[in-house]
This record gives sequence, structure tokens and C-alpha cells, in this order.
Amino acid sequence: MGRFARLFRESTCGAQRSGANRGMPHLGSWIRECDDQHFAGFLAPHPEITLHNARLGPVDLSAFDGLLITGGPDIAAEFLNVPPHDPALIRDPEPERDAWEFAAVRSAYERGLPILAICKGVQVLNVALGGTLHLDIRGHDVPEMKSHNVQPLRFDQSARHRFEKVNSSHHQALDRVADALEVEAWHAEDGVIEQVHIRHYPWGVGVQYHPERDSIYTSLFEDFFAQLQ
Repeated sequence: MGRFARLFRESTCGAQRSGANRGMPHLGSWIRECDDQHFAGFLAPHPEITLHNARLGPVDLSAFDGLLITGGPDIAAEFLNVPPHDPALIRDPEPERDAWEFAAVRSAYERGLPILAICKGVQVLNVALGGTLHLDIRGHDVPEMKSHNVQPLRFDQSARHRFEKVNSSHHQALDRVADALEVEAWHAEDGVIEQVHIRHYPWGVGVQYHPERDSIYTSLFEDFFAQLQ
């Protein structure tokens, strides 16, 4: 078990959200420059939400009311719970970003804050809570999957958000699912995990696909933003 997973197990789960509502929600994230415009479109109807992008400067982990963990390069080997059998499978890691995101997940989870984890984000969430990853899978990163909803899903009855086909583009995926997570959706053809939620938690959803790239996923973002109020 990795050091971050041990920290989660040694701390109390944030089943109750702490702190008083401040009226003007603060959302913590680390968003790549190439994704800025995608997320800005969903945030535009919510001027009351202040986005703090850790890519642009320091973000106080104690100051935000929700956490958005977004897509990006592979998690660096030192943050994984199982040493990679082939380190060459890890593409373009950014340890500085990983350090911030794992600390942010721990802070948000302990406080019971709303968490939305996307693509790499759901992998960070799973690893932070004690799970492991498939470091390389085939058939999930061809060009048309980046912006077209072509991959069919099957759902568990517990899933609150259901999208028949998604734009999932990735080469890594969840392997052993952390005990704190419940799987909600799988790729209909090969069973790759595409959606999870945090068990016994106020609001926490992780998706392997990219909802920021298409307006059909507005309901997911609106549900998340509503939790920040």
C-alpha cells in the first residue's frame, strides 16, 4: 500500500462536510492550458464560483469548497501503490502536479467536500484511496474517441448519471478498485471501468471519459456545481 493510501486509512473519512457555507464557492483544480476553454464553458453560467487553477499559482488546500481533478499525463511512478513492472509505460509524468493533486484529494476527502474526477483524475482518486492501475490498455486512445461519443457503456443500477455512449480517450485505466469506491459503469465491450462514485460520502464521482468536451454532459457538471452552493 502506498504512502498516500496509508494516510487515508489513518485519517477519518470526511463523511460530513466541514465548515460553514461562505456563499461564494471556491473550486480547486489543476487544469491544463489546452483544457481551459472546455471547462470555462461549463463554468460560465456560474459566476458565483471562483476557480483556483493550481497550474497558475499556489492554491490553499484549506480554502476551497470542492475539488475538480482533470485529465493530464500519467501518474508518476513514485505515487503508485504498486511499483510499475515497466516504468517506460508511464508517459510524460508531472510529479509536481501529482503531489498537489494527491494532497488536494486527501484534504477534500477528509473534509467531505464534493469531488469530480475526470480521466487522469479518476485514476488519481483510485490510487489515493488505495487502488491500482492498468498501466497500458489497447483500443481506448484512437483519435475519434477524443471528441466523439462512440464508446458504449453498461451501468450498475446505482448510477445517478448515465450516458449511453462516451468520449473516453486514455491508455491507462482502473485495475484494483479502492475499497472506498463503487463502480457505476463499464465499457460495454471490454469491461474497462468508466465511472465510479465514493461510497458513504456526500458527493464524489469519477469518470474515465471527458465530459468537459461535450455539452451532453451538462447535467453532470450542474449536479457537481450544485453541491458547492
